[in-house]
Amino acid sequence: MTEQHDAETGYSAIVGERIRTIRRQKRLSLQDVEARSESEFKASVLGAYERGERSISVPRLHRLAMFYNVPVEQLLPLESSADPGDPSAAVDPPPWVPGQKVVIDLTRQTESTGSEAEMIGRYLSIIQVKRQDFNGRVLTIRGDDLQALAAILGTTVEGAPPRLAEMGLLYRPPAD
Repeated sequence: MTEQHDAETGYSAIVGERIRTIRRQKRLSLQDVEARSESEFKASVLGAYERGERSISVPRLHRLAMFYNVPVEQLLPLESSADPGDPSAAVDPPPWVPGQKVVIDLTRQTESTGSEAEMIGRYLSIIQVKRQDFNGRVLTIRGDDLQALAAILGTTVEGAPPRLAEMGLLYRPPAD
């Protein structure tokens, strides 16, 4: 086997894991997906995608994302997890890792522009008033708050922190 084939197989497995995770979050079995999609996504084929035994085409991935009602990027792995052996992927630590607290940098948030940033700013103001937390620099996001932010961003709860990181809103402690 060639290195390229191994890399493609590895990437298919990572994509498959994401597809399985989203399906399970939707509380659907493989058979449920087949039935609800009117057999557009056969259980056996979807299972092969999820196990990484079969690669999914871009148009099919797009249709699956529409079926699950998630952005396509939610079905793809983060770039840094695509090839862990690639030294260029380890330049900066990720701004957020699963299980880590979500902390918003309020200074950066006030500098953000756009409709999403405005809605997030209004929501963060509500949180601050509710908690009487006006330190003005950072705000730790709780589980319920993260659900609301995910709704504002049009993503899943798991997808909200990476999206907030993309927007530059996550607090990064100064390097030692």
